[in-house]
Amino acid sequence: MSDVSDVPGSRGVRSGESAADESSALDRIALGLDGVQAAQHGRTAEARASFEALWEALGERDVFHRCVLAHYLADLQDDPRAELEWDRRALAAADSLTAERARTYESALQVRAFYPSLHLNLASDHLKLGEPDLAREQLERAVRSLDALPGDAYGAGIRAAVDELRQRLR
Repeated sequence: MSDVSDVPGSRGVRSGESAADESSALDRIALGLDGVQAAQHGRTAEARASFEALWEALGERDVFHRCVLAHYLADLQDDPRAELEWDRRALAAADSLTAERARTYESALQVRAFYPSLHLNLASDHLKLGEPDLAREQLERAVRSLDALPGDAYGAGIRAAVDELRQRLR
């Protein structure tokens, strides 16, 4: 069976899949959309529940979507330790994601470009938890990976956030 790219922003069900696969993909899309809508309306507990159900539905095989989803789930946590755990899951998924797999979703997508944001989030988590040495370590990893960022608004935003956190850690 081929992989299903079935969360918001993906290309949908691929040809050659059965009706059951398509139904399962549509169920996962619905969970993703429910989570996005809940988050946009400030219903974080509902968003977390939808995204956590999607996390379970994705299983271990879809590391690209698990990376993105864990990244979002971290931001929806009320507890800084839970936020750290989700950010660690996002990093672990990125570590197991091949460039070839990432490009099945977007031909220009570079896995390396995920790392500045992932390490920045981990640094921020550690700072919230009163762990400045661990925050500095993660921030240094973010800095070392900045060259992977594109020269667009997204890249500029990540670079600015790295500089801001660097100032806070002095």
